[in-house]
Amino acid sequence: MIEDEAVRRRYLHALGITQWERRSALPVQGGAMGQPVPVADAPLPGTDADSLEWRALEQTVRGCTRCPLHKTRTQAVFGVGNKNAEWLVIGEAPGADEDRLGEPFVGRAGQLLTSMLKALGLAREQVYIANILKSRPPNNRDPLPEEVAACEPYLKRQIELIRPRIILAVGRIAAQNLLKTDTRIGALRGQRFTCPGTDIPVVVTYHPAYLLRSPLEKRKAWEDLKFARRVMRGEV
Repeated sequence: MIEDEAVRRRYLHALGITQWERRSALPVQGGAMGQPVPVADAPLPGTDADSLEWRALEQTVRGCTRCPLHKTRTQAVFGVGNKNAEWLVIGEAPGADEDRLGEPFVGRAGQLLTSMLKALGLAREQVYIANILKSRPPNNRDPLPEEVAACEPYLKRQIELIRPRIILAVGRIAAQNLLKTDTRIGALRGQRFTCPGTDIPVVVTYHPAYLLRSPLEKRKAWEDLKFARRVMRGEV
């Protein structure tokens, strides 16, 4: 669709990605004195503008080659969930299951995350789930700074479109990259932060994969979730 492509081109330009394409004549319509005037981009009648932006952003992410990870991934993992969610959950990067299925948090860690949300009275479908990285690092290694930088504009745009009431950063990598800090995760827990460039509160907790390895820490994670709920309600 013409409008989809127009929005996608704007994304590419905003993200500093050069797109080579054949020049074509600009659509025109008659203006004063018969002079042609440009036709402004507009959503199709009955089509929500945000939906067009989401489609364009996802298309751009799935075709992204901004870092070398595109050479080793099976597919980009864009994100999943309610695009009008109050809760945005941000993890680190896709693992093997996520890379294969194209959805974040679908393995054992994903099942635990779903259970954690359920404990708060939230269905998985009620929240939006995304990652710092959209492509899986080989052997699940930590993301490199240049890989995070390549994906950062995509995550920022997701945050802008969702406009959540709270962000839950799960795991050290997600928390440190989102908050631009090298503070250890234990010291980040139990505090209310603000997502840079926004007024959206951020609460940090352990990654579900860590909780699977260290089940005694689940009690701390539950305290984090209850704290996040209080923050979301404006009680902190």
